[in-house]
Amino acid sequence: AYNAGIGEVELQKFYSRITKQLAGKEHGHDVIDSLQRLHLIMASTKYTRRLPVELHQRLLSFCVSSSVEQLTVLTSAVLRETLPPSGPEQIYTLHDYSPLTSQRNTAPSGPEEIYTLHDHSPLTSHTAALVLSQAGSKEDLSALSSLLLRSLDGRPAGILSHLHTLPLLNSIITYCPESLTEDHVTLLSKRLVDWLRYASVQQGGVASSGGFFTGPRIRQPGPVVELDGCVCGDFFTVLCVSQAFSDDQWMNLYSFSLLRHWLITYHNVTDGNNSTDADDRSEVDGSVVSMVSATSSSSRLLPPKERLREKSFEYCQRLIEQSDRKALKRTDTELQKACLVEAVCILDGVCVEDAGCVYRAFPCVKSLFGRLNSDLSCSRVLLPIAQFYLNHGEAAAVDSECVWRCVFGVLPAECFNDPYLAHETLSFIRANQLQLHSSVPLYSHYFPNLLKFLAWDSPGLVSDYVDVLPSLITAGTAVELLHSLLDLPCLTAALTLQLRSACFPVSEPGGRGLSSLEAFRSPAHRGLFLFLLRGEAGSGDTMDRLSVLHDLLMEAADWSRVIQSAQSVPVLLHVYFNTVTTVSDERLLAQLVLVLLERSSLLLNIPRYTAEIHRVFSHHLLKLCKLHPSLVVDQSRELLEFAGTTTNINSKEDLYTHVVWVLDEYLSVSFDSRCSVDLVTSCFETLEAVLFEITSSGSPSPRVVTSLLSALAKLASRSHDLIPRVSLFLSKLRNGAVSWCGSEEDVVAVVTRGEELWSLLKLPSVALSVLTPPPLTTSPRWHGDANAALPPRLRTLTGLTHAKI
Repeated sequence: AYNAGIGEVELQKFYSRITKQLAGKEHGHDVIDSLQRLHLIMASTKYTRRLPVELHQRLLSFCVSSSVEQLTVLTSAVLRETLPPSGPEQIYTLHDYSPLTSQRNTAPSGPEEIYTLHDHSPLTSHTAALVLSQAGSKEDLSALSSLLLRSLDGRPAGILSHLHTLPLLNSIITYCPESLTEDHVTLLSKRLVDWLRYASVQQGGVASSGGFFTGPRIRQPGPVVELDGCVCGDFFTVLCVSQAFSDDQWMNLYSFSLLRHWLITYHNVTDGNNSTDADDRSEVDGSVVSMVSATSSSSRLLPPKERLREKSFEYCQRLIEQSDRKALKRTDTELQKACLVEAVCILDGVCVEDAGCVYRAFPCVKSLFGRLNSDLSCSRVLLPIAQFYLNHGEAAAVDSECVWRCVFGVLPAECFNDPYLAHETLSFIRANQLQLHSSVPLYSHYFPNLLKFLAWDSPGLVSDYVDVLPSLITAGTAVELLHSLLDLPCLTAALTLQLRSACFPVSEPGGRGLSSLEAFRSPAHRGLFLFLLRGEAGSGDTMDRLSVLHDLLMEAADWSRVIQSAQSVPVLLHVYFNTVTTVSDERLLAQLVLVLLERSSLLLNIPRYTAEIHRVFSHHLLKLCKLHPSLVVDQSRELLEFAGTTTNINSKEDLYTHVVWVLDEYLSVSFDSRCSVDLVTSCFETLEAVLFEITSSGSPSPRVVTSLLSALAKLASRSHDLIPRVSLFLSKLRNGAVSWCGSEEDVVAVVTRGEELWSLLKLPSVALSVLTPPPLTTSPRWHGDANAALPPRLRTLTGLTHAKI
């Protein structure tokens, strides 16, 4: 069955009913309803879709020849959801635009035999779209491209309308650009030049009532006008206004919408005429073309592809000039911004293709930036300008610092709640990470501003920041960035308070009632919030009164936006630690260890947030110490201070046990020759004091107790003078002194561990080998050691096995 609600038998009956309806003379609402239902069935199934041959041919016939547009649309939509009938060995063709199948071994010799143009049976957009959807190879698409492009040579009477041709060609360009030949590229480039540059500047004809006089008459068309109402003084563009557009004006609009995609797709296609005189090229490249210049004689001598590039350049310059006009309608103002985005992107593409255009384009783009950089409503245009500066600023020796201060400094600070700008900014960064890192020295210093996008919309942007964050981590920003990630929920709360403070003055009811909002406005706490909302790095890694800030933002801990922000922090911390080890030296990693210990107690109190951060800290503390074991000796004082504070056990059990494990594992001469007996003894005494304290004054966690017991035994195995002290405590456990355990299961776990350790310590040399095995034991390669006995034995056994087989 094709659908869960229709059985196979019922479906076949439905096919038969539709076939009879289509064979009839009347095609009313019943036929329309049946076709709509058939389309729903075809589109909703995941199985192979194939219709009976008779039904398929009738649908194709209606698609080609029906005069009822609704029937044509529906039959074309149904056929696009199906496979050709009679099996995969057949091809789906249109010949005289009637249904026809042809065997593969008798297929037409060329595309001219498959697609034949006849005036009596026009190729509509629906039939062309059908052929496009069912094309089985690049040759089929190339044949369709030939047919579509031939229709562009003359007037569209009796064939596919030019307005339908370009969207279909755009689909071919998108999905199979290699299907267009060199001739196709040349022909379409010529037609795009004509439509872009030579569209009529007179309005299309508008029929009007004759009033008192008899019959309708055609009003004399007037000239098109600019958005400010002035008569158009140059060639027609998408920013010209008319009561009615002529066909060539519509093609101008369609061509502009296709232009950037066309240039990007075919900029590397070799032009058919490669013998263009270098003097002609230099004449065009070196000239200064006016924004409103007419076609120059030198431009006419260029090959079609280069001529299209030249006309695209002129068209975009004219759009930039038109965008400076004050539009009479608000919707036209938005249109100006959208066209500016497209125009700057096209100019960028043209300059990428031809470096000679850079010097001609930069004055225009620079002037545009100077006009828009203070207008936040035009923020969407500034990113294409930044892309232009990034691609060509160095070649043109232009100072780009003002652009980056605007894009990374002003825009995120002022428009952090603009989802479109956030998405476009992050897309820009993702596409240019390497170039930004090498060409924009201050890029990573703007991370406090860039994090504002994430703080405001964490669920929608966290995946983007997983890609962007590594480019922000440098040796100079690593520590401050770690603090900023941990303070991300606080930044979210501060941004929320900033908006509320601006939207609700103190005099209004909405501006009162929140203690955090009052603190935000208070001069006494203003410095804390200003540090959170800073725009650049370098003013300090963190603040002194962080606990005070957390108290002020206590009521924000249950705000949904703050909770969502907190949920993204663990993910980004994993990305941060996986990256920071590749850009940091051991000294910087030692600072990060201190930050882990310090910030474990300084986190905004959000449900489950603290536990998640401690889990991340624990995981990466082990990785850092495994990568650089000397960190434990370097930071032994801080680590011992953390391990010797019993309050850390209750609030940070996961992190505490990992710190204990790190101490007992890496305080060994096998990892660092600086590890002295005194250091081992100091660590032993600290952990011993903690163990005695927690077992005599409460109900400690069995996990913490077993961790401490293992740590004491390992340290004692490295300094035999300490063995009697730990053995005494272990012997008490064997005698049942575990009243502090809460359950029988916990008693068994603790006593079992104690007995194992006690047995090992009775043989100190064995204890050292077991509790602190040498690296050769933990990562053996006996199977590859030629001096060991195991490899010969393995080879002998393998030989015997093969001999028996």
